[in-house]
Amino acid sequence: MKILPALLLILPLTAYAEWGQFDFEFENEKPWVELSAQLPPPPKPENLVGFDVSPTTQNTYFVDTASISVGEDKVVRYSVVIEAASGAKNVSFEGLRCATGERRLYAYGQPDGSWSKARNARWEGIKFRSPLSYHKALYEDHFCPDGINVRNANEAVSSLRQGAR
Repeated sequence: MKILPALLLILPLTAYAEWGQFDFEFENEKPWVELSAQLPPPPKPENLVGFDVSPTTQNTYFVDTASISVGEDKVVRYSVVIEAASGAKNVSFEGLRCATGERRLYAYGQPDGSWSKARNARWEGIKFRSPLSYHKALYEDHFCPDGINVRNANEAVSSLRQGAR
């Protein structure tokens, strides 16, 4: 009988220790893990939607709407086509992380429609002070308005079609 009161005194401490562990696991976020990116088909002209970057640039910028995806890792992936005033085109497959304001280049598009893997494909900060940064325009106006991820590809496409906010 003497053991019962002692056990009753220890029981709340055990419950508190378990609850404390729950709080610790809940409050400490698990480390972010990037999902592997699947290369999309090459962009088709009918899927390209233009977006504004700056009135000071002579380049024209497009996103291939068929390539846009929002992964469970919260990365917005897309193909971008940049057309210079001379007519030269650059195609790339990229990703944006809204939570950290970073971008990543996965691959370059080739004239034959294939992709070549980008060297040193790592996450880098977006240059928010540069008026010529198309990453800044995509981040602020279309894929991460107010720093919050679009929920899905349809939301991103809708934003692109509506134009800059």
